[in-house]
Amino acid sequence: MLIGELSERTGVSRRLLRYYEQQGLLEPVRQTNGYREYCDQAPNVVGHIRSLLAAGLPTAMIAGVLNCVQGDPAEPVLSGCRGMVDGLTAERARVAAEIERLTTSQRALDVLLEAAIHAPE
Repeated sequence: MLIGELSERTGVSRRLLRYYEQQGLLEPVRQTNGYREYCDQAPNVVGHIRSLLAAGLPTAMIAGVLNCVQGDPAEPVLSGCRGMVDGLTAERARVAAEIERLTTSQRALDVLLEAAIHAPE
């Protein structure tokens, strides 16, 4: 299938599909006329990429685990990659730290907002 059909089937823009290709996440075959031709599994691969991005994984990490992802993109199954658990654990810790940082910022903003609301005019 060509990039337009893949875009329609997945709801992902052509530009983003080309970005996935640049990041090594999608590997279309180039036809002699320069068109990208994607395999029949490409919609599932794009779905897996989207699921992994939604989990907060950077594209560099996705490139390392993408070949270990099978099943329905909405409920991917990960298996067969050594070190995958360590990488995912580290990424989860990074996300947890970011959540804590944002929670601290939110609390500080709440204090400022409360002070602004009750400030004398």
